[in-house]
Amino acid sequence: MQRKYILPLFLLIQIVFLQVLSFFPGLIERYYSNGLYVWIAKFSRITFGFFSFSVGDIIYFGVILVLIQWVYGQRKIWRTNWKAIILKIISFLSVFYFLFNLLWALNYHRTPLFEKLNIEKDYSNADLLRFTEELIAKTNQIHNQIAKNKALKVTFPYTQEQVFEMNLEGYQSLSKAFPSFKYENVSIKKSLISLPLSYMGFGGYLNPFTNEAQVNDKGPMYNFPTTVCHEMAHQLGYASESEANFIGFLASVKNENLYFQYSGYSYALRYCLHNWQIRDEKMFAILHEKVNPGILKNYEESNAFWKQYETFIETGFQIFYDNFLKFNQQKDGMEGYSKFVNLMVNYYKDKPL
Repeated sequence: MQRKYILPLFLLIQIVFLQVLSFFPGLIERYYSNGLYVWIAKFSRITFGFFSFSVGDIIYFGVILVLIQWVYGQRKIWRTNWKAIILKIISFLSVFYFLFNLLWALNYHRTPLFEKLNIEKDYSNADLLRFTEELIAKTNQIHNQIAKNKALKVTFPYTQEQVFEMNLEGYQSLSKAFPSFKYENVSIKKSLISLPLSYMGFGGYLNPFTNEAQVNDKGPMYNFPTTVCHEMAHQLGYASESEANFIGFLASVKNENLYFQYSGYSYALRYCLHNWQIRDEKMFAILHEKVNPGILKNYEESNAFWKQYETFIETGFQIFYDNFLKFNQQKDGMEGYSKFVNLMVNYYKDKPL
């Protein structure tokens, strides 16, 4: 076989292999997620966590510039040499796909968290109502402690750099009950592409090649701790968006700091209210009335922030990301973000908030 066909063929082999491997989540959980990946993540976070800036973003910039230069250089020979050019593109994708899966993305195929926690996957309206009412009471309570006035929104007093360090306390507390959620070797960065992320509609992302948690630094600060905790959960190898949301929520509310707890509880409450808005408009209105006006003002703050960046770019990118998640065995796609309500409702069935 000619060398030019090796990497394209390898890409096909990888795709087929992963489709087969996805039927054996227990093997991935044991040998990759709790084996090889632990060492890969530790090495990456120690190596790239040393730098205060986002190394992963700079690597992306470099790769994009090289690709643009390469494409520009092929423009004159495209018509006569298109087969060779296509093979080179597929070869690049083959290497990219291999590194992407080896360094992080095999975690998409690990054992689901609801199985490891031994909780149910679905819930009834009665379950959701009980949980939402408890969540409203808890969020109102913490809001009252912080704001001292039901009508005032919470103003966050800490810097983003302080959040990166203070979030560790929540994860340390969480790991006492769940050792697998233990977080070490901080590598959290403010993304150099925060503005593009805002237009895409995302609060952050994990760079799978450097294991850096990249956070959008432009959004409202009251929910910043939970956003960071979400990306930290991805660093721990939880690729599912619903699972990262759930772990990020737990790490926030397990923090002793009231502002961090408020970030987590208000984040979860917003998802529950959205669920009711879809399920039952009348019940949503009843529950909405019980929420402190100051909390609703924080929600309005978030809405105003994201609204200013709403364009076709966000729609297009979210369609792309929805299909990307589905291709990686996340059948709910973008809806997976809200599926963490399932985990919360069932996790708290037999325990208080």
